[in-house]
Amino acid sequence: MALVLTEEQQMLRESARGLLASRAGVSHLRALRDAADSLGFEPAVWDDIVAMGWPGIAIAEDCGGLGYGHVGLGVVLEEAGRHLSPTPLQSAVLIGASALDRLATTAQRQALLPAVVAGERRLALALQEGAHHAPENTASPARREGRGWRLSGSKRLVLGAPGATDFLVIARSDGQPGDRSGLSAFLVPADAPGLQVEPRSLVDSGPAGALRYADLQLGDEALLGSPGGAWQGLETALDIANIGLAAELLGLSTEAFERTVAYLRERKQFGRPIGSFQGLQHRAAELYAELELARSLVLKALQAIDAGDPQLSLLASSCKAKLCEVAQRATNEAIQMHGGIGMTDEFDIGFFIKRARLVQHCFGDYNYHLDRYARLSGF
Repeated sequence: MALVLTEEQQMLRESARGLLASRAGVSHLRALRDAADSLGFEPAVWDDIVAMGWPGIAIAEDCGGLGYGHVGLGVVLEEAGRHLSPTPLQSAVLIGASALDRLATTAQRQALLPAVVAGERRLALALQEGAHHAPENTASPARREGRGWRLSGSKRLVLGAPGATDFLVIARSDGQPGDRSGLSAFLVPADAPGLQVEPRSLVDSGPAGALRYADLQLGDEALLGSPGGAWQGLETALDIANIGLAAELLGLSTEAFERTVAYLRERKQFGRPIGSFQGLQHRAAELYAELELARSLVLKALQAIDAGDPQLSLLASSCKAKLCEVAQRATNEAIQMHGGIGMTDEFDIGFFIKRARLVQHCFGDYNYHLDRYARLSGF
């Protein structure tokens, strides 16, 4: 498959760029941060996004979605990264909806996903328990009790938690921490008795939280899929999430690069633009080449999701690792080439490095995915 966007996908990109630039750009992120808005997004902007149909881009038509595929969603996420758009697209659509789509039964998907497409249900995946991403080490227990379940435990770094209507909680119903079998997924309403949502402040000022729950009682209908059989769906959902986050990192890195090049052209030293200095030109040229390589890799991974590629996990880890590396370099170079002004809060370039560092560590960082890629490759 050619590594180029179709005409329709290019039109979607332009549409996304127009809306996000005017309604959810860096200035909007700054305003939300300064207002200490715990929700982390403007409901009116989310309504506009829902009206555009973006929550349903990658959701099948029989579940109320557009069935347009993950390449389309990736195009939108790249633009969200470019504009640092403060919206629930990542937490509720890329991560939450993907997890529900892979973990639930057909009947559950058809009953629950239409509300996600309509923007009425904002999902948040509650997975991480330790300091590092290690889903197989989930230990929080889920116990059968009568015709329902009883959950106890805690979760950290739940993206989008303050604005979520429901949580996808991963718990252990069988086996020991470290076992891939024995994990179960539960849909828990945000207002469930016994569930505490504690907002957390992140370096990029985005919304996140921690969950605490003790003796949380759920009906049998809260279980998604089969008991103890969540691993396969969860692994696929995490692969999709990492590829989508890589698309966001691509947009973020591209914008940081373009802003830096513009600054090199206008900033003068010794009576000439600093962009005329050969040392800076070499650094910019090398970064441009890395960005083009990253663009092809992201598109290849997005296409692999839609094609049901059996090598999806390998592609997901290679994609996330590479984009972590590129984003690290792009944002570091942006700060260094801007000089002292790049370190000030008044200049927007600092927002890009903050967002990049957070996304790089979500669901496995560079080292995690480099190691996973090696293991999957047989090393």
